Amino acid sequence: MISLDGKKIFVSGAAAGMGQCVAKLAALAGAEVYATDVSPDGLKALQKYDVKISALDVTKPKDVQRYFANQPDFDGIVNMAGWVHHGNILQADEHEWRKSFLINLDSMYFVIRAALPGLIKQKGGSIVNMASGASSIKGFAFRAAYGASKAAVIGLTKSVAVDFMADGVRCNAICPGTIETPSWQERMEEMAKKLGSEEEARAWFVKRQPMGRLGQAEEIAPLVMYLLSDSGAYATGQPFIVDGGTMA
Repeated sequence: MISLDGKKIFVSGAAAGMGQCVAKLAALAGAEVYATDVSPDGLKALQKYDVKISALDVTKPKDVQRYFANQPDFDGIVNMAGWVHHGNILQADEHEWRKSFLINLDSMYFVIRAALPGLIKQKGGSIVNMASGASSIKGFAFRAAYGASKAAVIGLTKSVAVDFMADGVRCNAICPGTIETPSWQERMEEMAKKLGSEEEARAWFVKRQPMGRLGQAEEIAPLVMYLLSDSGAYATGQPFIVDGGTMA
């Protein structure tokens, strides 16, 4: 098992889904985990793993700066907060477009800027950003705003990797396919209203997956553990694709 013994790890978007799975696995791997989310309710499930939980809206730069100013220097940063808009470019109004970038990209900008000085002070560390297969990697139907924002995440990831490599800071992105999470469940229910039933909506999502099934959070989180650990010390600036064969 990957060891994160002695490492302090920050995770945003940890109240559910992949973020919660990452926080749990990091704690089990020996890390001191600081889990945050805009709503603290889902974070309570992590307390049994001795995870330190806090409500934090990562789209508010002053709140982010205040949070990091009052925490220890971290060894690892995991940016998991995200939001999926469903629609093509004609169906994404300006508010939804800007909301996509605020949650999916700007939040990472705020967190990385606040956390980087601590990582540099620690003589290095690892940043893992949640991107997506729907990005600069591939276009997907009804993912205009989401795909554009996640493409920008990959660009940000590469820039941070290059700019801070000499400081021992690594930065990578995870690009999953469709993962069965509470967030996906909400999108599936919205699709069900258009297609007539949850069965048809689920089939619509599954049909996009060459393996014929949705991915699970437990199939993504271990890759994050690797990138946070010393075992992943030679990896930086990469979008790691875990998509059930979509790009095969």
